[in-house]
This record gives sequence, structure tokens and C-alpha cells, in this order.
Amino acid sequence: MLASIPLSFKRHAVLLACLVAAATCTAHAATATDNTPAFPDATASDPATLGWMTGSPPPAERTLRFDDGTYFQFPAMRWSVSNFRQLMPTVNVSRGLGAPVALPSALRNDIDALTFTPLGATEPMSWAQSLAATYTDGIVVLHRGRIVYERYFGVLKDDGQHGAMSVTKSVVGTLGAMLVAEGKLDAGNQVAEYVPELAKSAFGNATVRQVLDMTTGLKFSEDYADPKAEVWAHAQAGSPLPKPKDYTGPRSYYEFLQTVQPEGKHGDGFGYKTVNSDVLGWVIARATGRNVAQLLSERIWRRLGAEQDAYFTVDSIGTPFAGGGLNTGLRDLARFGEMLRNDGRFNGQQIVPKAAVDDIRRGGDKAAFVKGGYPLLQGWSYRDMWWVTHNDHGAYMARGVHGQRIYIDPKAQMVIVRYASHPVAGNAANDPVTLPAFDALGRHLLRAQSSSAAR
Repeated sequence: MLASIPLSFKRHAVLLACLVAAATCTAHAATATDNTPAFPDATASDPATLGWMTGSPPPAERTLRFDDGTYFQFPAMRWSVSNFRQLMPTVNVSRGLGAPVALPSALRNDIDALTFTPLGATEPMSWAQSLAATYTDGIVVLHRGRIVYERYFGVLKDDGQHGAMSVTKSVVGTLGAMLVAEGKLDAGNQVAEYVPELAKSAFGNATVRQVLDMTTGLKFSEDYADPKAEVWAHAQAGSPLPKPKDYTGPRSYYEFLQTVQPEGKHGDGFGYKTVNSDVLGWVIARATGRNVAQLLSERIWRRLGAEQDAYFTVDSIGTPFAGGGLNTGLRDLARFGEMLRNDGRFNGQQIVPKAAVDDIRRGGDKAAFVKGGYPLLQGWSYRDMWWVTHNDHGAYMARGVHGQRIYIDPKAQMVIVRYASHPVAGNAANDPVTLPAFDALGRHLLRAQSSSAAR
């Protein structure tokens, strides 16, 4: 089937799929060539310096388009991740009409010089060096609710928005967890009870809990070296572009989800598959009568006192992409993380039930997680679409391709949010720097707080 699809459509499907996959885009690239390309560093690939999409019109060699896939080829994608709304259809997540809630600032001058040793390395790296190594576009660190560090690079500004990629899953998982805590979703119910259209699919007899924790047994491959892998059909179905005349596959996320077949047994092990998030979005829409963009606006974004509207990318019928389509301002993502750090409370009100936050923090089945195959994440688990470290600080994390992160360290009273445009999609490409950097900063802030209290 893939061979009959025009090249431009296939190229776009690859790029759209890589927006949401975790490690498999890297595997595809390695399969396609024996020589891993040497990417230009963060300075040489700076999108502002390279001048993408500048001019009226931009020069042909600096023009990026959604329909031909040029928008997501490195280094051009470093511009695109901060400008998705200019290139593809979206739906708004309104912040409402109220005044934004200010985040107090207490900037520190000791963070850039903080050092740590990357995983597998012998030489230390500074925090400042880590930002370039991970192609950071913007980063905000909150400590005890105050901004202690904030930086922007490239074309991302403090009033701009950036693709959250699979951090979206954790935001949608939070909506699911709060509905479970409120009794509006029964985690033990089968998916087909909420979405009868999925009764004959692999999801029909999976429970909502198994979807939330990605322990579903699905025949869904994200092996890009296999032209018959299901990820191709998923990407093609979710593309808002017109389909070729001879295309006979699903034309929306809803249509595709009904085609997913079972493989293995639900509950046997963790398997990170984006389609679980799409199903959760459908279940949420049926349980509440609101799609994930509407519900996020009404239940969280308006109540956070956000500075900016957020938005979701959508498929050809306007369905928000629950697996990777959220775009936000960086400070608003920090507000979201701080709300969770404070047991779901922010802006003088309980936004997410404490029971939902507690459920996320407790984590999931560690034995099930091992089966997912994440050697750098030993001892971790997955719960409500959040990655839980189970370290001595109780940290948990939202993770997206190309370096998107929310990192919440309850013991250190710290929240880190980062947007990035790393040339390699898979988290394994930047985890060796990111994980020890974030952990070191939490411990540094905790020590500084303890020293200050002792004086």
C-alpha cells in the first residue's frame, strides 16, 4: 500500500509520525543509512541566525512548507517547532478573559556554573553547556513557586508557543486521572463502554486503566524500517492533508483507532504507543461531551491564570491530536507543573483533585515497565501517562521527542520545563545529559535552601 502513495505524502507521513514517536525515529534513521549524520551544533543550527521564513516572501531556500515535509527537516525544524500554527490547522485552548496570574521571580546567578557528569561520561559538564548540548529553545525553573532561572534561544520568545510533542500525553493523562478521581470515569470499565465504535478493535476489552498506563496488548508497530508497520497508517490517517485519489485507508484518528488489532494480553506489560493517548482522548470526549482542547481550557487553562492561549494540532475533521499536538507558552507549562507540585492547587483554588496527583506520584507497576525496554530508566514506572522515577526525591516527568520536558521534584520543591529541538527525536539521545542535569539542580536547590535555613 505504501508504495502506491506519492513520495511527498510518504515523506510527510514519516515526519508526522516522528513528531510523536519516542525512540523509533532514531532507529529508522539508523536503518536507513550506515553513517549517522553529523548534525550542526546548537549555535550553527540557530534558526534565527539561519533566517528561516524571513522576508515577504522568504527566499525560496529559506521557505518551509507543511505539505512537502520541508518544515521538519533538521535544522529547519528548529524554526517550525515554535511556529506550528503558521503551517498546519489547529484548535485553540482558550485561557479565558481574566488577568494572568504572575509568577514571582527570584533569579539566581549560581545555576549556569552548576556541574554534573552525563551518563556514560567521565568529564563533568556545566548546566550552561547542557542547554546547548540538548538544543534547548527555552527553559524555566521554578523553586518554591518562584522563577529562579529562565532562558530563551533561537526563535522562541517569552510570548511565543512551542510544540510539546508527547508531553501532550501527560497533560491528557492528567485530565483522565482527574476524571477518574471525580468518579466521571471508571478506570475499571472497558473502553467499549464509553466508545462502542471500538468494541471490535484491540481497545474494546481493554480497561481505561490499561489505556492510561499503556499496558494494552496491541498489534501496533512503530518500526519505520517496515513499510507495513501500523505507524504508517496512523500517520496517514492523522494528516490533515488531502489524501491521494487512490487512497483507501482511514481518514481520521477516529477511523484509524477502529482498525487496531489485538496482540498479546492486556495488562501483561508496558508498551509505549501513541494510539493509547488517542483512545484516551476519545474516551474523555464521550465521558464529558468535550474534546481534550475544550476540557483542558475549561478545567485547567482558564483556572491557572495562564498568560497565553494554548492550541492543539488537528486531523482533517478537527480532532485534537491527544498524543502529541499540544503547543503552549513556556511559563504556562511551568504553571501547570507548579499546580501539580502543589497537590493540584494553584491560583487560590483546587484545580486537579489531590487524589489524582497522588495517583500519578505513586507510579505504576515497575515489573510491567521493565518489559517496555528502557535501560536508562531502571526502577521507573508509568502511571496516568507520566514517567515516574521513584528516586529519593519522588520526581516524575513528562517527556516528548526532540527534548520536551516537564520535571517535577517534590522534595526539592522544584519544577523544570524545557522546550527543545534536538536533531534526534528519541529521548535516549538527550537523556544522558538531561537526567543527571535535572537531578543535580534539584539537589543543588535543596542544599541551598537547607543552608539558608540553618543560618
